[in-house]
Amino acid sequence: MKDFKAVIFDLDGVITDTARYHYLAWKRLAEAEGVHFDEAFNEHLKGIDRMGSLELILASSPRSYTDAQKLALATAKNEHYKELIATMTPADLLPGAVDALDACRAAGLKIGLASVSRNAFTVLDSLGITGKFDYVVDAGTIARGKPDPEIFLKAAHELGVPPADCFGVEDAVAGVASIKAAGMYAIGVGDPRVLAQADVVIPDLAAFALD
Repeated sequence: MKDFKAVIFDLDGVITDTARYHYLAWKRLAEAEGVHFDEAFNEHLKGIDRMGSLELILASSPRSYTDAQKLALATAKNEHYKELIATMTPADLLPGAVDALDACRAAGLKIGLASVSRNAFTVLDSLGITGKFDYVVDAGTIARGKPDPEIFLKAAHELGVPPADCFGVEDAVAGVASIKAAGMYAIGVGDPRVLAQADVVIPDLAAFALD
């Protein structure tokens, strides 16, 4: 790993498990719209931005929606999600997260965050780790979500490091695809059978090691 100059982490499912709060918020919305929503359905939303996730859910709805109605539903989901994450603390950091960030800093790597959440800064503040990142890219600053490479390319640009000198850390198929499309080395966090496009897969950040 000595040739890399920067690392770009995903947030949800890597640093902390906000995924469960998204799941609860989407489930309430989906069922209110007559759509069955379970863990299997939720897997298809991982790494997808808010409006993209909403479109996938509403595709299974018996109703039709105007753009204004879709925006209202997305806003309602986000308000519920913000209520849920308001209770987060540093205890919600996933195992190994802080050690991984500190190891990257000690190795002289620049550290970025690439999150499709528009609430990334709120979550980082709640977790007490905002200062561990040199630059944060969230959904509010990009035009295209994962698997498009834009979010990782923007992070690399803002860190001042060529994409080829960066590696990304992701738990979602769309996220890994985004890293690879950006021309970066990809570390997957989760199941190697699911994250087959990653260059290497670890079970969680407790297994993260720069060597």
